[in-house]
Order: sequence, then C-alpha cells, then structure tokens
Amino acid sequence: MAAPKTIVAAAIGDCVHVAGVIGFLRLAEEQGFRTVFLGPAVPVDKLCDAAIETDAEFVATGYRLGPVAGRQILLQLKKRAETDPALAGRRWVFGGTPPVAALAREAGFFEAVFSGEEDLDEVIGYLKEAAHSDVATLALPAADTTAPTAARVASARHRPGDLAGLSLLERMARKSPYPLLRHHFGRPTVAETADGIRRIAEAGVLDVISIGPDQNAQESFFRPEDQDPTQDGAGGVPIRTEEDLRTLHAAAQAGNYPLLRCYSGTRDLLEMARLLADTIGNAWAAVPLFWYNVLDGRSERPLVASIAENQAVIRWHAERVIPVEVNEAHHWSLRDAPDVVAVAAAYLAAYNAKALGVRDYIAQFMLNTPPRTSARMDLAKMLAKIDLIESLAGPWFHVYRQVRAGLSSFPPDLDLAKGQLAYATSLGMALRPHIVHVVGYSEGHHAAGPDEVIESCKIARGVIRSTLDGLPDPAADPAVQEVRWQLKQEAGLLIEAIKGLAPSGVADPLTDPETLARAVALGYLDAPHLKGNPAAAGRVVTRMIDGACAAVDADGRPMPEEERLRGLSSRRP
Repeated sequence: MAAPKTIVAAAIGDCVHVAGVIGFLRLAEEQGFRTVFLGPAVPVDKLCDAAIETDAEFVATGYRLGPVAGRQILLQLKKRAETDPALAGRRWVFGGTPPVAALAREAGFFEAVFSGEEDLDEVIGYLKEAAHSDVATLALPAADTTAPTAARVASARHRPGDLAGLSLLERMARKSPYPLLRHHFGRPTVAETADGIRRIAEAGVLDVISIGPDQNAQESFFRPEDQDPTQDGAGGVPIRTEEDLRTLHAAAQAGNYPLLRCYSGTRDLLEMARLLADTIGNAWAAVPLFWYNVLDGRSERPLVASIAENQAVIRWHAERVIPVEVNEAHHWSLRDAPDVVAVAAAYLAAYNAKALGVRDYIAQFMLNTPPRTSARMDLAKMLAKIDLIESLAGPWFHVYRQVRAGLSSFPPDLDLAKGQLAYATSLGMALRPHIVHVVGYSEGHHAAGPDEVIESCKIARGVIRSTLDGLPDPAADPAVQEVRWQLKQEAGLLIEAIKGLAPSGVADPLTDPETLARAVALGYLDAPHLKGNPAAAGRVVTRMIDGACAAVDADGRPMPEEERLRGLSSRRP
C-alpha cells in the first residue's frame, strides 16, 4: 500500500485567516492525505522550507487580504518556487478571495485555485484525483473579459480535476459523498436547447442533463409521417435527426462536462436506445415496465406487447453494461394509486432489472407524490421501497438511489416554489442519495430555461451542503418505522398475489408479461386515474388519510391490503 501523500499548508504573508486552510486540510485528511498545518501569517520562506523538510508533495497557501499586497506575496512565492531546485516537482494549491484568486491564476504555477465560489464536490473531486495521481493538472488561464458572460463566469475560477470522459459511476465515485445533480432540460428549438446546455455546462452546477424531447420525437422519431407539425416543440425539444442529438452533445463539451441522458421513446424503444447510445453516450437508460402504451396514452402499444418490448430494451442496455432506471413506481403514485401499489411496483421494477441482467440499477424515489403526502409518510414509503429494492442487491446487482421532488407539488408562485424545492431536497437527503434529480422551481408555472436550471441547482446545492454533515435518522421516528414495516408487509402480500395469477408452467410470474398485464387488468395493480382504461381495472378508490394515499371501501374507510386482495380474488373467474 502506497504511503499517504503530504500537504503542507499555511496562511501566508500577513494573512491570519486560517479557517479556509483548516477546512481544506480536513477534507484532505478524509481522502487519506497526511497534513501539516503551519498556522497564520507564515512567511513565504518558512512555508517553502517546511515543504522541503517534510518532503511534501503538495503546498497549499491561503490568503484573504487585499489584491495589492496579495500580488506581491504571490510574486515572492512564485520566484522561490521556480528558482529553488529543492522545490521542483511540488504541486501548489491556492485558496483566497476571488480577486486574489484571479491573481493566483495569472501567476501560472498553481495547480488548483479555489476562490470560495466552488462547492464541496469540486474540492473533494480535486483531492480524490490528487491523492491517486502523480501528474500535475495545469491551472486554467486567466478569465477572458471579452467572452460572453456565462463563459466568463466559467473561466473565472478553476474547476479542479477534469471531469471530461468520466462515466456515470466514475463521476459518482469522484464526487462522493456529494450526490450528483441531474436536471431535465428541453426548449422549443434545437438551437435554443443547445445554447442552454452550453450555458448550464459552463456554470458547472449540474452533473447530468436529461434531454427532454417533445412528444413527436418520443413517439414518432422513426415515423416522421405520423408526426403532427402543429405540436413541434410541445413539451420539449423537437429532435428530428441524429445530427440534432450530436449538436446537443457537442454543446455539453464545456465547463464541467455534464453527462447527457435522454428520455426513452414511447414507441420504437429499442431503435431509440441504439440512437441515444451512439449520439449522446446516454449516461443511463430510463425505461418503464408497465407504461408508455395504452395505459397512459403515450403510444398505442398494447399492454402485454409493451411490457415485453420494455423488457427487451432493459436487456439490451444490460448486455452493454449501461446503467438502467426502471421509472415505474412514481407513475402509479402520479395516478393516485395506493401507497402499497407504488411500493410493490418499485420492487417489481428492480426485480425485472436484475432478472434481465442489469448490473447498475438507478432507483428513483419521487417525493411529494401525490402532492398532499406528508413528510413522515413520504419517508416511510420511500424507505419501504428501499428495503425491498436493496434486498435484491448483491455482487452483480448494485443499487444507486436517486431522489427528486414531485412535479405536481410545485405551486405556480415562484417564491413558494423555491421553498418547495428546498424542502423536497432536504427530505430527499434523509434517504442518502447518490443522485439528486433537481426539479426546476419554475415548472409549476413554465418550463425552466437555463437561468432557472442554474438557480434551481444552486438552491439544491445550498441544501445539500448544509446536510452533508449529518441529518437525524428518519427511521428513528416510531411513526415512520411503523408505516415502513406495514407497507413492506402489505407489498409482500400483493407481490405474492400477483405470482398466484400465473398459470401453471410459468417459470417466473414476476417477469412474465402476460401475468403482469393480468395483474393490471384484474386490479391488483390499479389506480383511480385508470378508470375507463381498456387495459386496466380502474376500480380502486383512494383518499389521502393522515398524509398517506390509502385504498378505501365504499364508505370511505381505509382498507388493509389483505382485505383489498380478498375482494379482488372473489371477482376472479
């Protein structure tokens, strides 16, 4: 095992402000560095001598006074660093106020420059890379004051560590314990979307941009004769050609190089999967199990055939070791299904992913859905889902948690919506996510533009930064624990009942399209919004009771799942 690398650090010159230096060294220790702190107001020569004496690979300097005196200190440091042979090969890091940080970049010998405008994930990412790398990263050039505003903001501070080319899992590991941030984005034209992606990338606040195509693209990309020109750009970007996708990918090659992913098609899903992998390097696939068909009206695919096709698409990604999200459970909750149905659906989605060979599974947990769900019941429902999903985890099936706010929970009042975003992010952090899917605060009023995406990500980042040092354990709340246990037990009853719908000879009922479709047709998996749907029962009635979405009988009384299943069984032919 290699010996830990050493960082020697101090506030230099007349600067006595050491909080930033100490904070940096604490983060460095967490990444395995040996640290040597010299204190405040350390002369340049004393710092350099200490670097030689300790044989430190890294020298970190802090300076938070004015730029006039700061320039002289930096020039003195640069002269010693570049002329003393004993300092050759050292890697230099600077932290200070933005004006002095700009001077440090101009000095040209610092590997990383921090101005306090970065978030923790950038600092942690740099230290993780530095701990395992012997190659110095060149500092960025000074900011170009003639560049457009967004580009100037991006170049005005160094984003340590090159994120270009990292896969989803590599990026996740690089930023841990800070979760990745994802945001949906799509404007009415390809040009406007590309421009927005570039601005978001340059802002460096987002790790994954989810391209949102319009419905014409999702349903009829490969069938242009079926597209309705009057609906171009409705609900997202009107992607019409392979080149459109390559244009969007090129726009993301800036700033912090965010990964791209895109919604799957609602028809011709396998063809769309190949296209997205080839053009944007789809960071992960999001494929439903029961949806994008006659159930939700997003295509005319029959239910049984669509389940089989969705499974084929999941298997296709699994064979190429592309992470998969089966965006399933929240589709039921969006239609006011009982919470127990949503929990069971979350398990069915993960079970199918594992059975189809997926190795890296993105489990999405949509909070605040239905909108009147209480925080206590929300956590209980999500924890029940996590328990069931992660019971499947093992050496060949890894589960990554992704949390998000429920879209329908956002009010049209933009100030109130910002509060909702902060609340949902804080609630989601209690689930210890690997990914936070940020929902733009403006979505209850209008689709987010690039400025609103950037602002929303900053709101989320502010919440995340405040929660990383630890939140109270939600499972410690007895009420959460009770509902969590109850939902797991009732979901288990529902899953067993679905297994019982399979005819003899079916090897695995939970992956059998006919059996799964039968569960929907008979009402085992049901939601009030499916009433009148030819593929579903649509008989269940639900009410929000004490912050939970429960099935109720004709008198409005909550029904335990055992009672609901007994009633369904009595109706079976």
